[in-house]
Amino acid sequence: MTLAYVGIGANLGPREETLRRAVDLLGRADGVEVVGVSELRETDPVGVVDQPPFLNGAVSVETTLSPRALLDLLLEVERSLGRVRGERWGPRVVDLDLLVYGIEVLDEPGLHVPHPRLHERRFALEPLAEMNPELEIPGRGNVSALLAALD
Repeated sequence: MTLAYVGIGANLGPREETLRRAVDLLGRADGVEVVGVSELRETDPVGVVDQPPFLNGAVSVETTLSPRALLDLLLEVERSLGRVRGERWGPRVVDLDLLVYGIEVLDEPGLHVPHPRLHERRFALEPLAEMNPELEIPGRGNVSALLAALD
């Protein structure tokens, strides 16, 4: 089993309900056990700022899935909840990002672990630090230190 962390977010529709449903769907998938869910927090959009605020959090899972298979599952959960990919960083019904997968560092087409902008994003670091303040982000350092460096 590998411990992985998934960022969750939404800024369209019934945000909290959608995120709770996403967590439920992840927990029902073969090879995935949800072991932790952060508090959800309202955050300002990044990139395209002329859009509604997001509700963001994170989920920790123990999984037997490979990083690629876990990413495929996240994309399938997004689709099942109505995500249609459009404008990059634009509004969305749900967004699931593979943030950390054990101690893996991967840079493949369509799969980058840890998430390439994780260390720059308070909305992603805060939920991780809440769940595991000693979490080491491979190639970047301790999540609490990364969060403190943003201040």
